[in-house]
Amino acid sequence: MDQISKKSDHKASAGILTPEEQPTGNALSSSLTFGWRALLRIKHVPDQLFDFTVFPVIILLMFTYLFGGAIAGSTADYLQFILPGILAMTITMLTMYTGVDLKRDIEKGVFDRFQTLPIWLPSPLVGALLIDMVRYTIAATIMLALGFVLGFRPDGGIIGIILAIVLLLIFSFCLSWIWIMLALILKSEKSLIMVSTILIVPFTFVSNVFVDPYTLPVWLQGFVDVNPVSILVNTVRDAMNGIATPEQIGWLLLVCALIAGIFAPITIHLYRNKNK
Repeated sequence: MDQISKKSDHKASAGILTPEEQPTGNALSSSLTFGWRALLRIKHVPDQLFDFTVFPVIILLMFTYLFGGAIAGSTADYLQFILPGILAMTITMLTMYTGVDLKRDIEKGVFDRFQTLPIWLPSPLVGALLIDMVRYTIAATIMLALGFVLGFRPDGGIIGIILAIVLLLIFSFCLSWIWIMLALILKSEKSLIMVSTILIVPFTFVSNVFVDPYTLPVWLQGFVDVNPVSILVNTVRDAMNGIATPEQIGWLLLVCALIAGIFAPITIHLYRNKNK
């Protein structure tokens, strides 16, 4: 046993432990360490918060006052409908920056250093995702605060708002694995941003964010109904209004599980074999 322990200690000092040989608490501690690294990056480069603070505000004001009168007859009525949708749409779009940040680390060579450390392999990814949850919470708080100033009054109260934000964070966490996978596949940051935008824009705009699907052509309603963003928006909207059903929440969580179940293993495989 002593020889085995010494051998393990030697391998740990050399940074070559396999995931199965990692210490029990290493996954959590290393993920939190990388999360702290991402938080310090925000401290030193606060411009990163621009997209998570100013962008949601601009989108909410622009769509409410440009289209509120035309679509709903008044901006006040439209605000009750569109704020949950805009909240889900903007945070869904912001998830692509998880992949962009990783791509920057890869291009700067930081990624290569991470692979030599005696840590739980996915901890740089999980740590970044955890801090992204903080960013999304900040964005949601700012947007909701502005919404209350403008007159947004959800029927579900504080419980409904908390439930909606929690569901939104779960969906965002799972969706982010797609952009991380693309960051490991694509050759440059520009190509990643281009491909991510091409993928995310149709799903966010061809949804029920801005209008009720019954106003759309029949052939388009079918896509909107099965669109994961539409499922998210419906659940968030109904949660804020206090009418979300367990079945509705279950369908959203199933979508989240399918996305993470498909793309997280692929991403970890690519991450493990990068540069090998």
